[in-house]
Order: sequence, then structure tokens, then C-alpha cells
Amino acid sequence: MSTFEFSFCNADLRALATGILWWPDQSLLCVSDLHLGKSERIARRTGNLIPPYEVHDTLARLSAEVYRLNPETVVCLGDSFDDLKALDGVLPQDHSDLSALMAGRDWIWIEGNHDAGPVVIAGSHLFDYRRGDLVFRHIADPKARAEVSGHYHPKARLRSKGHSITRPCFLVDDRRLILPSFGTYTGGLGTHALALANLMGSQALAILTGERALPIPMPR
Repeated sequence: MSTFEFSFCNADLRALATGILWWPDQSLLCVSDLHLGKSERIARRTGNLIPPYEVHDTLARLSAEVYRLNPETVVCLGDSFDDLKALDGVLPQDHSDLSALMAGRDWIWIEGNHDAGPVVIAGSHLFDYRRGDLVFRHIADPKARAEVSGHYHPKARLRSKGHSITRPCFLVDDRRLILPSFGTYTGGLGTHALALANLMGSQALAILTGERALPIPMPR
């Protein structure tokens, strides 16, 4: 099952196994925490060199979903760039590919903690974005309802027959939806972590990504 369909605060949504959120009725695709330019930022700030291919890989995976679904609106839920200078280090071809991907779409860049300010690129740069009953922002507000956010890079562990797997995951309950990180060079926070346990209700689901979108009770 590459897609898990669910209803959230009056919206019929689909969590894709790739880590993309799709809202068909609104032709809206949502993705979180691309962290484009992470390898360049690490090299610039620390001098440590890691393979500089994550931008190309992240954009290739994102492009596949955007061109397949052809959304009218794309919402990037913050930390799209690893810092405010990261775009300067993106290779010209990757920059061109991103521009082509954005063309003809309503592209929303939500402000994150890594890219807390407008990056010099087309699209709308907002702190949060409202569509229908839903509000999209980077970091969850504990008091909010009908909220879609990112930031935490949630991941869940599933144990079966003496084995375990760990996968990035969506988290969803009746109040909020937290997306997994989409960036190639990003880690994750286990669902047992206090920060996530305090945000999510007792009936929360974790929707694992990977080969298929697999819903399980949120491990705690």
C-alpha cells in the first residue's frame, strides 16, 4: 500500500509512502524539512566534507511526486534550506531544476528554524498558511487544532517476529498532523521522545514510510 487515506479535521488526506502529504480535493501537495544545502552548510561552517549530492537526490524524489500528482499548490513546511545561505551553494543545474518544478504552481515556503527569514527565491514566504480548516506551520503549537507541521522528523520502530525496523513516519491524532522529514541528509526523533509524546493524543497513529505507508498505533 503506497498510500494511506484518512480524514483529518474535515479534510480527506493521503499519506504517501514517500513522505509526501497529498490533499486531492485542494490539489495541494505538502512536504517538510527538505534541508537543501546541508552538505554545503556543514562544509562552510565546520570544514568537514560529506558527499555533496543530497540536494540532487532530494529534488529528484520531490520532482517525481510533483510531476506525477501535478498539484496546483505546493506547501514546504519549513527548514526547506539548511540555513539562509544554503541556496547560494546549490549547483546551477539543481537550482534550475527547482525553478522548473515551481513554475506555474502556487509555491508556499513556510518559515522554519533553519531558514528563519525569506530566502531569495520565487514563491510566497509565510510564517504559516491556512487552507480550508487546516493551518500549516513549521513547529507545532500545543494549543492548536487542525494543524499540519513538521520540524521533529518523527520516526517509529516496528517490532515483528524478533526483528525491528525504524522508519520516518507521519503522526496524526484528532488535533494535529506531523510530517516526516523528506531531506536526504536528515535524521529523526523517535516517537517515544517526550517532545512528541506530549504533543500527540493517546489514540495517535504513526504512518510509516518506506516501501509502503503503514499505519500503526504510535509507539511510546
